Amino acid sequence: MAQYKASNRHQNSRIARLMIKIGILGDIGSGKSYVAKNFGYPVFSADEEVAKIYKKNRRIFKKLKKILPKYFNYFPINKKNVTKAILANKNNLNKIIKVVHLEVKIKLKTFLKRNNKRKIIILDIPLLLENKLNSKKDVLVFVQSKKTEILKRLKKRKNFNYELIKKFRNIQLPLDIKKKKSDFIIKNDFTNKTIKRNINKILKNIL
Repeated sequence: MAQYKASNRHQNSRIARLMIKIGILGDIGSGKSYVAKNFGYPVFSADEEVAKIYKKNRRIFKKLKKILPKYFNYFPINKKNVTKAILANKNNLNKIIKVVHLEVKIKLKTFLKRNNKRKIIILDIPLLLENKLNSKKDVLVFVQSKKTEILKRLKKRKNFNYELIKKFRNIQLPLDIKKKKSDFIIKNDFTNKTIKRNINKILKNIL
């Protein structure tokens, strides 16, 4: 079900705005991307952009090679080598993020400019709050899923590595803080019917 958390900044949400940005928050494996795509509006997926950067961006590769030559030694970047670098040293993840994040920000600006006439856009960015990529006017939706269901779905992922997931969780804000900051909460049971019904309720509330 979708829970609604009335906040002062959204009490006048029916007033027309040039663009409404909806940020999707939640745990790794909670179904954020699944929910984001079901809104039916343009989605900026940070994970997809990072994958493209690893495949196509030689400039970023050269920067990563300079700081971590042991792991970034040929192009395109192999995600297995990224994993090895992250697991080898607790500081490597932050080093990689520092380089890649700047490029993601550029991609985000391009996305916003390209979609500046759209009524709504969706931000599927794991470090949305941590990297301060949101604004006070953005609508935040927290995707809540059962821990057992999250773990079950994570284990189905290709190259599942629980230690890697823990590394990423450690650099993110605690879930209770993200939940508290959110305007809406969707309890995700991973069924298309439930998700679409809850999304429609949220859109009806903010439009």
